[in-house]
Amino acid sequence: MIKKTYTKLNTPEKNGKILGWFRVILSIFGGLILSYLFMTLLAFIIPLKIEESTIISIMFNTLAWACATTWIILSYTKLIALLRFIIPTTICAIALYILY
Repeated sequence: MIKKTYTKLNTPEKNGKILGWFRVILSIFGGLILSYLFMTLLAFIIPLKIEESTIISIMFNTLAWACATTWIILSYTKLIALLRFIIPTTICAIALYILY
């Protein structure tokens, strides 16, 4: 079962012109989650008052969401799209856990 799922996720789309629903949904919500996690991490890292770092991180959020969504959706297979979401999310969550 795991091998069948891996093969299905690792197989590229037959028609390169059509984006799969899996990649579209994953890129929208995955990009949103990634941008909010990195926005929170940025607010912790910047050595300013919380009000100033909040404004900077909110301005960063829109750009980060667009970049993350584009980066995830332009993946070649579903597995690569899933890994492009899971790996940065895990790294950012661990960094937030360490800093908090």
